[in-house]
Amino acid sequence: MSGALDWLADAAAERAAAGLHRDPVVRSGGLLNLASNDYLGLAADPRVIAGAREALAEFGAGATASRLVAGTTSAHLALEAELADFTGFAAGLCFSSGYLANVGAITALVGRGDLIVSDAGAHASLIDGCRLSRAEVVVVGRGDVAAVEAALAGGEWRRALVVTDSVCSIDGAVAPVAELYRVARAAGAALLVDEAHALGVRGPGGRGVIAEAGLSGAPDLVMTAVLSKSLGAQGGMVLGPAALRAHLVDTARPFIFDTALAPAAVGAARAALGVLRENPALPLRVRANAAAIARAVGADEPSAAVVSLIIGDPHRAVELAARCRDDGVLVGCFRPPSVPAGTSRLRITARADLDAAAIERVAAVVNRHREAVTA
Repeated sequence: MSGALDWLADAAAERAAAGLHRDPVVRSGGLLNLASNDYLGLAADPRVIAGAREALAEFGAGATASRLVAGTTSAHLALEAELADFTGFAAGLCFSSGYLANVGAITALVGRGDLIVSDAGAHASLIDGCRLSRAEVVVVGRGDVAAVEAALAGGEWRRALVVTDSVCSIDGAVAPVAELYRVARAAGAALLVDEAHALGVRGPGGRGVIAEAGLSGAPDLVMTAVLSKSLGAQGGMVLGPAALRAHLVDTARPFIFDTALAPAAVGAARAALGVLRENPALPLRVRANAAAIARAVGADEPSAAVVSLIIGDPHRAVELAARCRDDGVLVGCFRPPSVPAGTSRLRITARADLDAAAIERVAAVVNRHREAVTA
């Protein structure tokens, strides 16, 4: 008699044959890490670690409960106020991950009878938020403002929400946020912009693409962000008007039913935000380093911190990433379904704390092994 889960072995064999088997990469000392999203190099900054320790000592290892039971601390509230002030919004609400922030915001804003117009390149957390909302979802090409406008005009809906990443996590492309906001507002829709890969990298002092477009705190605009990339910690945030925060507290299931973000992560994020405030040139530095890496490996000019080097075949991309890792350089490897078929790639992420010698080392390793793998 066959078992109900016997099919898993066949599915695993199919993924392996297609070059889509995945093993978590274990970081070790001595590797030059250009696979993380630690864009400003703050995850190991002594000031950020000190912030985590102070919160750990005051509030303990875990939040111990959901935010509405006993999980909220004064540090959570301070972080929300500080990040809202930094980004130019009236209020913020902290979630235990960026993934949950997106799911919580979308599902609390729209539901059955509503419309979502989503960018085809949206992050999985945005996609899952759209699916879980039970709203009608229209997917348009990345950055296709005319298609967004047409979708909003194409039928009857109770409420509508346009959803996009400001900076694509795969190739660093920047969305036309100002134009999307214009067409959304004209149609009576709200715009949700995920600034996960823009906070700390784009905009004045690293405030993001929304600030770059002059839309900080604009009406009918929602910003989501993470604390786990440029701020080197963990967690997510939804920013917008005070009424939005109050609505999320009452209705966002990932906020109501999830244990709150650990105090140490909150303390680390607050400290990292302080470092960013005091060093507004850090975003310029990380983008300059990304541009230097792209030139050295022959990739397209990046718009943010991500350098996307397309290899094509997933087997070759995996082999190239493995060879680089064995040679002391850790880079990301993105394959379907994260990217379209035929565009498997190395995803090389710059950091603000890289020096010229590190960039030269990355280029030498990647170029040497790419030649061997693609020969």
